Amino acid sequence: MKPSRRSFIKKTTALGAAASLSSLPFSLLGNTKADIIKIGIIGLDTSHAPAFTKLFNAENPKPELSGFRVVAAYPFGSRDIKSSMDRIPGYIDQVKELGVEIVDSIDALLQKVDVVLLETNDGKPHLEQARAVFKAKKPVFIDKPVAGSFSDALKIYQEAEAAGVPMFSSSSLRYQKNVHAVRHENKIGQVLACDAFSPATLEPSHPDLFWYGIHGVEILFTAMGKGCESVTRFSTQDAEVVIGTWKDGRIGTFRGMRSGKHDYGGTAFGTEGNLFFGPFEGYEPLAIQIAEFFRTKKLPVEPRETLEIYAFMEAADESNRRGGIPIRIDSILK
Repeated sequence: MKPSRRSFIKKTTALGAAASLSSLPFSLLGNTKADIIKIGIIGLDTSHAPAFTKLFNAENPKPELSGFRVVAAYPFGSRDIKSSMDRIPGYIDQVKELGVEIVDSIDALLQKVDVVLLETNDGKPHLEQARAVFKAKKPVFIDKPVAGSFSDALKIYQEAEAAGVPMFSSSSLRYQKNVHAVRHENKIGQVLACDAFSPATLEPSHPDLFWYGIHGVEILFTAMGKGCESVTRFSTQDAEVVIGTWKDGRIGTFRGMRSGKHDYGGTAFGTEGNLFFGPFEGYEPLAIQIAEFFRTKKLPVEPRETLEIYAFMEAADESNRRGGIPIRIDSILK
């Protein structure tokens, strides 16, 4: 019998950060200094793929990124989103120059690597792609969006747990210096509220905020933490404002822009001060988290929080469809 959404999500909260090592390849359990953890990339339709490859395959990588090498890539990827498809040839050339072998299937890729970066820009095929990775028992980072719907995102987390395969997903914006400091270094004391912003360009095949608004929503949740109870969205042709009310009475907002300068950031308000987030600081901070995850199999972001982020965005869509009324997140999570 399949677990209900609610029972699975409740269970993920209690799992903690440690993942089972019993099914992992021997090479990941006992690395010597000379061992290289071989990374495979699925999807060369996003700038993230060559960006991560440059970091891991650098001649002199940061110490936190040493001991890894991207060795193979399967380029697809979206096959029906033109803006993504058109990037693939150029990104193939870029990663080949960095010593990456291009393979013709995910199965061929999985035979050559220890761990996987699932980078496909299109979230719709992620469930099918992730299933192949889970079957091969390879730890995997799934880039944003986790999937093209909340229901697929939930299935991915359920099936990863059932297979005993460590996986996590995150926007790079979670690891901006000040965002991280608010969450992990008690920079402003208890967080009382947060206003976050990012671009929010749309892709018709995905729920509105999944495509690009995810960046600002992840900033919001990194600062505020879990526990959002209801979501209200106001939308125009050029902008979004989404208001979340947390169970303890705190209010957080996301502003998404489709015109003007594309930028990322926000402000967190705390008991000991306020702190501005931004600008975007690149992919290295996220790459460092991914490397640590591949070494230790400890999840940097717990599944419950990621699933709540995607439920928040799907609830925002429902609020928009219903004229801006508040939508309870538990109506999505149930």
